[in-house]
Amino acid sequence: MQQGSINVQTENIFPIIKKFLYSDHEIFLRELVSNAVDATQKLKTLSGLGELKANIENLKVEVILDKEKKQLIIRDNGIGMTSDEVDKYINQIAFSGAEEFVQKYKDADAKNSIIGHFGLGFYSAFMVAEQVEIISKSQKPNSTPVKWTCDGSPNYTMEETKKKIKGTDIILHIAEDSAEFLEESRISTILNKYCKFLPVPIKFGTNERTEKERDSEGNVVEGGKEEKIVEDNIVNNTDPAWTKTPSGLSDEDYKSFYRELYPMTFEEPLFHIHLNVDFPFNLTGILYFPKLKNNLELQKNKISLYSNQVFITDNVENIVPEFLTLLHGVIDSPDIPLNVSRSYLQEDAAVKKISSHITKKVADKLNSMFKNDREDFEKKWEDIKVFIEFGMLTDEKFYDKASKFYLFKSVDGKFYTIEEYKAKIEANQTDKNEKTVVLYAQDEKEQYSFIQTATDREYDVVILNTPISSHLISKLEQKEDKLSFARVDADTIDKLIQKDEEIPSKLSDEEKEKLKPIIEEAVEKEKFTVQFENMSENDRPIIITQSEFMRRMKEQQMSGGGNMFGGALPEMYNMVVNTNHALVSELVNQNDEKQKDTIGQLVDLALLSQNMLKGEAMSNFIKRSVELMKS
Repeated sequence: MQQGSINVQTENIFPIIKKFLYSDHEIFLRELVSNAVDATQKLKTLSGLGELKANIENLKVEVILDKEKKQLIIRDNGIGMTSDEVDKYINQIAFSGAEEFVQKYKDADAKNSIIGHFGLGFYSAFMVAEQVEIISKSQKPNSTPVKWTCDGSPNYTMEETKKKIKGTDIILHIAEDSAEFLEESRISTILNKYCKFLPVPIKFGTNERTEKERDSEGNVVEGGKEEKIVEDNIVNNTDPAWTKTPSGLSDEDYKSFYRELYPMTFEEPLFHIHLNVDFPFNLTGILYFPKLKNNLELQKNKISLYSNQVFITDNVENIVPEFLTLLHGVIDSPDIPLNVSRSYLQEDAAVKKISSHITKKVADKLNSMFKNDREDFEKKWEDIKVFIEFGMLTDEKFYDKASKFYLFKSVDGKFYTIEEYKAKIEANQTDKNEKTVVLYAQDEKEQYSFIQTATDREYDVVILNTPISSHLISKLEQKEDKLSFARVDADTIDKLIQKDEEIPSKLSDEEKEKLKPIIEEAVEKEKFTVQFENMSENDRPIIITQSEFMRRMKEQQMSGGGNMFGGALPEMYNMVVNTNHALVSELVNQNDEKQKDTIGQLVDLALLSQNMLKGEAMSNFIKRSVELMKS
């Protein structure tokens, strides 16, 4: 029997593992199962190269839970280890078995890539175990089985043992403070999270059956002893859709995989993007576009990040651009480090390149859809526009591409790109300052009368109604020269698009001065500013508007954009009196009582049109309306 101290260079590895490498103790199972998969993949690679004769038809990893013995066993029938290899890869942590193997066989078979870094990954077992045993028998001819035991200190024992089936057992004696890992449901949940798509069958169970000893070619050894193995209960899909070539998959295959990823989601995705890159980095994956609701429900745990089919995280915020977190799916790259902190991932050069590439692929996909089938793209627009707006706001490279397929939807239901729309409206909607004005509405019903006023002037109105539309409008004004945006109720129509000609007023300045204080008495002075405008006699007598600048600032503040003034912005409106309406002209000659009633009625009608007449004021309006009908 050999005894010794683990070579950990200058400091104890265990505190490093517990406090730095692994923030979540459940990771231990991912590491150990990944190592077991590595062992089977090594065997497969060497067998394929003819360097080792072995049966590779039934490669598998078994996870066996024995609650009575307080044991968790991770078993594989892979390459196994000799005592020298245990000494090298386990006792001398400075080495990494997987890294050395990859370097030696890096060109042999890319499909049989090695997942983990065996040394450090193995030692994660001590986060939950008070003692760990390794029982291993190498696939090399005439190998003697070896047993290694360690109680979590740098001291270990290693001795010859008996083991009939080749491969490795890792036996964890679970510590008292980690009893949760003796619960079947807990282990099952961890396996489903981290090992759901590993490339080798993973079996999990608490019951065991026996199997006859077999030789290297899989034949039962005559008179050989039996060895316990777990009952068949495969918990993973070894061949997930993203590992296949896109040409070999149908639309139904993609939809089926989506249901596998999100079994509790009943709505199908709109479309998908299959990522398949091998230069200058390796990247595979499938991203799905869900039907996004207009309230920008950010679900930032719907993209899973993998490294060689090993789950890393489903919190990809700050790893991929924020707007991509609205998508669902899987990203897999062996170039993404497996055991590092999130802050390291964010700064990793490979991750940044991958992130940039995904952004480009998403933009190219959308552009391709727009060019190849614009009609279908327009049908999907309501479900994808908030995603595109979010991307344009937060990623300059995406903006440059998306500005070619971003669509304005007119109130008549027609769609235009930015350039198409500018060309459509510039002749009629360019003001005296040579700014082309895009008139927009956020709610067709609430702003109906203002839309009607604009269309009566033969102006066009588009619908911009996402929670971030005001942010996008500001961005477009910065990017698009000579283009400005105004909501249809931001001012009178002739002020929104100012022309050189001016409409004369039917009221004199003296008459305006006389009426102004009377009208001001009928409104909340802190909330409304009364102003007179020379409007068409066909426009309403009094309308309520809100400054485009102040309203946009308030909307941006509410959606997280902040404002330059600090604190919450107050609700402020303009009460605009049409100096050319017949009813306004009549006010000048009415007696005080009649004048007060008429003004009250006109003000209340304006408030009612904006859904701003409530409570007692509404009740008084109804009573007054009835009395006026009697007279």
